[in-house]
Amino acid sequence: MEKLFDILLKNRKILHDVLHKTPREDLFKIPEGYNNNIWWNIAHVVVTPQLLLYGLSGRDFTIEKELIDKYKKGTFPDGEPSKNEMEKIDAYLFSTVKHIQLDFEHGRFSTFQEYMTTPKIGLSNATDALAFNVFHEGLHLGAILALKKALERDR
Repeated sequence: MEKLFDILLKNRKILHDVLHKTPREDLFKIPEGYNNNIWWNIAHVVVTPQLLLYGLSGRDFTIEKELIDKYKKGTFPDGEPSKNEMEKIDAYLFSTVKHIQLDFEHGRFSTFQEYMTTPKIGLSNATDALAFNVFHEGLHLGAILALKKALERDR
């Protein structure tokens, strides 16, 4: 379990760096052939564990439902976020991981509704959900790197 959190935090650090080092206009551009942008991928990564861990465990979310609804699976970028929204997502990159870690330590994910993910990976418990989330975040980091390449190509 400790290794999963270590990997998750390393990925979040990379996402944090992307968020802070990418020119603002590039965060919101959708290159030709793509249906989302760098910002959407980062925000989506923040909200997904809320659904996988808290939602499937019947617990209250630790971030605003509005953010979850805006960036959950099946959504697409819808204009530029406010400065306040960007600051929240930035802070949640790390604070939500710490919150999840504490909730695991306190046994708060003991109830879990089994779930089949889009790539056909079945989740039977919260540990499965955490492991899948690490995989999921890696996919979105790959998407972000592809988006960055496409943006460079289009310059």
